Amino acid sequence: MAGRINDDDVKAVRDAVPIDAVVSEYLQLRNAGGGNLKGLCPFHDEKSPSFQVSPSKGLFHCFGCQEGGDTIAFVMKIDHLSFSETVERLAAKAGITLRYEEGGYNPGHQRGERIRLVEAHKVATQFYIDQLDSPEAEIGRKFLAERGFDQAAAAHFGVGYSPAGWDHLTRFLRGKGFSDKELILSGLSQDGRRGPIDRFRGRLMWPIRDVGGDVVGFGARKLRDDDNGPKYLNTPETPIYKKSQVLYGIDLAKKDIAKVSRAVVVEGYTDVMACHLAGVTTAIATCGTAFGGDHIKILRRLLMDNGSARVIFTFDGDAAGQKAALRAFEDDQKFAAETYIAIAPDGMDPCELRLAKGDEAVAELVQPRTPLFEFALRQIVKRYDLETPAGRAAALDEAAPVVARIKNIGAQHEVAVQLAGMLGILDTQFVVKRVAQLARWARDRGGKGPAQQQPGQRGYDTPAPQAAPAGPALNLRSPAHRTERELLKLALQRPELVSPAFDAYGIDEFTAPPYAAVRQCVQDAGGATGAPSDYLDTVREAAPNDTVRALVTELAVETIFAKTIDEVYAGAQLVQVRLRAVDRRIRDVQGTLARLGAHGDPEQLAAVQNELWVLTQYGQSLRNNGADAL
Repeated sequence: MAGRINDDDVKAVRDAVPIDAVVSEYLQLRNAGGGNLKGLCPFHDEKSPSFQVSPSKGLFHCFGCQEGGDTIAFVMKIDHLSFSETVERLAAKAGITLRYEEGGYNPGHQRGERIRLVEAHKVATQFYIDQLDSPEAEIGRKFLAERGFDQAAAAHFGVGYSPAGWDHLTRFLRGKGFSDKELILSGLSQDGRRGPIDRFRGRLMWPIRDVGGDVVGFGARKLRDDDNGPKYLNTPETPIYKKSQVLYGIDLAKKDIAKVSRAVVVEGYTDVMACHLAGVTTAIATCGTAFGGDHIKILRRLLMDNGSARVIFTFDGDAAGQKAALRAFEDDQKFAAETYIAIAPDGMDPCELRLAKGDEAVAELVQPRTPLFEFALRQIVKRYDLETPAGRAAALDEAAPVVARIKNIGAQHEVAVQLAGMLGILDTQFVVKRVAQLARWARDRGGKGPAQQQPGQRGYDTPAPQAAPAGPALNLRSPAHRTERELLKLALQRPELVSPAFDAYGIDEFTAPPYAAVRQCVQDAGGATGAPSDYLDTVREAAPNDTVRALVTELAVETIFAKTIDEVYAGAQLVQVRLRAVDRRIRDVQGTLARLGAHGDPEQLAAVQNELWVLTQYGQSLRNNGADAL
């Protein structure tokens, strides 16, 4: 074994790769204030952004699902990598050579599975690109030329050619140090009678990249009549390729999709190429599967679900294309974006349209045309004879439930009115009421869903006997909890503003057990005074478990709620936390005094009265003099 990665190298990787740059490869980030960025969480479904990134601290946290951590934790979670695989991947991006504690440098065959499979695809991509220049690939170059793609276009999209022999790529990858097991696992090779053979042979090859830009699979188009395989052959499901979770062209389109809040969904690889070359640089396509829920998740993170977002589907005008459009409409309500469909009048796809009428025709095609819901309703309605009352009633029975699925009540009412017009039903209110009734029934059947998790379900390791309330919910509980949260945020984000006073605060001055646990972490890490450069890392490492560590990250990322974050604001939080602690102690002492009564032990009674006097004077001083009294 190669051993663990040197700790200094891990820190160098963490410092060298900005967390906002890494996260931006997967979702759109916008300004959240206080130097933080926000976006739609990639780890759970949400309508409004609760995922925040703090570039200055190198941390992320989702206030919805509680996922959080540093750059390494983000990549591990989103790409399902081990710690070492993640560090190796980020190190390669930063140009850092890693050292290993045992056994020197890590040889290629000992590296993580995902990294090895991605590397195999990277090598294969270049192999296929080089083969496109071979005499055998003339048929492939002709195919591209006939569709309006020159050599520069092929190079831009990384299009290549797989030789027609049995094992050209397999032998090439073996020579690069890849094992037969890795070749089979990657989907680049398959089992033959005498060992692995190439999966793709004699085909034009399109590399399929994930949103981070890594090649994870291929789409292969047959070129010869004697090829008995399907017209398009895609990589099978592998540890790095899930066809329902990839979109062809997303690596090229993601920045413009985020920039203009618009995405164009086309049907094939050549359609993506045609759109991009025609200036429609937001075009993407599915890879041999219907557009579904996982694809929507990818787009929503880039579109950020703002009110002006648009998704335009361009399907062929034939029956299959119409069927695909209706399937897309089934998931329409998962978008906050408005969805449209664009079908060329003569039924041509974007690639054919560009050949026949030029780039301007493609750009014109994808201008928002028919709302997807309207297209879906017209497809339903046209199957019925609307000249008869029975036909209109039957069409309404099928179409009304579709309209009832629209979640926005205002939009639902408007579409119901349009449906009445499509059907030729003069009593518009009858259709509106019918749709509203169906929507009500659907809500009633769905019920209220499972009860929300109650506070007290997170495992904070604190000495407090009561259950620990959940971190985010504490914001809404009491002024005490809000102030304690603000003070901890200052101690983690701006320790110089609360030092050295903060380090004199007792754990018991934080009434919420989760916050007491974080206070303990700061203490165990050496305190906030003179915080070193790796202060946050040290505090996180001091956490007794993942739950407390997540809360430390959360507080280190959350925006401090002040227009001006200075010593005055920090002093006010310090005073409020201390003052509440003093008031609590006063109440305790007053209770003791009441229990002792007038006939208690005189010496004990005097001690309690003296403590009460001191506490009262201290509380008054805090109220009068603020932070100067600390």
